[in-house]
Amino acid sequence: MNVVSFYRFFEVSDPVRVATRIREEFENLNLVGTLLIATEGVNGTLAHPNLETLKDAIQLVESTTGTKSLRAKYSTAKDNNPVFYRLKVKVRDEIIQFGKSITASDPIGVHVSAREWNELLDDPDVLVLDIRNDYEIEAGAFEGAVSIGIDRFSEFERRAADLLAQHGKSSIAMYCTGGIRCEKASNAMLEHGFGSVYQLDGGVLGYLETVDPNESRWHGECFVFDQRVSVDANLAQGSYDQCHACRRPISETDKQSKLYEKSVSCPHCFYETSEQQKAEFTERAKQEALAKVRGDRHVGAPQT
Repeated sequence: MNVVSFYRFFEVSDPVRVATRIREEFENLNLVGTLLIATEGVNGTLAHPNLETLKDAIQLVESTTGTKSLRAKYSTAKDNNPVFYRLKVKVRDEIIQFGKSITASDPIGVHVSAREWNELLDDPDVLVLDIRNDYEIEAGAFEGAVSIGIDRFSEFERRAADLLAQHGKSSIAMYCTGGIRCEKASNAMLEHGFGSVYQLDGGVLGYLETVDPNESRWHGECFVFDQRVSVDANLAQGSYDQCHACRRPISETDKQSKLYEKSVSCPHCFYETSEQQKAEFTERAKQEALAKVRGDRHVGAPQT
């Protein structure tokens, strides 16, 4: 199964009209996945067995919206993994939830290449900031990066000010999965008066796609927001599963633990939830299984 993730900030004058047309065309192509459309742009992750069909989908979005150069990144899943169960094309206030929209003309951090990123990692005057959620970081990260310490991206701005004051660095270099979160986060930091803000172009997925493996500074796998859970250095489906109680990535070793119960608990969260919560997770798992049989279940969201 082939997967494409993409986003772009640009003005969409009539998101409802765009969504209606694209949904019809995507259904004709038998695509699965999620596309979010807002007045600030588009953000999506789609899957299909045929790579050329995904490329056609990207061209369709570009022609329908009148934009070019969607930040498309391709990866793969195992043949028996549908990645998504169905197609969702949704109109939203934001294409990535942050609490405010941005425009293509708003200032953002300087995009840097994989080689430039490696140089920033070695600069003692630069604070390298991992702005992903804590549970994503457990699957992999750049060496020396500092976690922002959040469970959802909307918490970023509140947490960032304290963290940056604590470290006192003169420059910030940030990264996320595919780059979209850095667009809004870097804009917020510039508005707060930070003069030197850099962001990894294309995020971790773009880095793994372009960097020489012998020069890679990435350790582990990269968490993704679909049924693959993670991808490896070759952008193929990784080795992790996911605990549906706490959302953390879990290894095969984790699943051998007595504290692991599918969809209910794992070694990371067993002592964090009550018996009532575990009972609720058990019931939710039953409902999800029934929905899967009906073909209604949808897992995942656009890459962030």
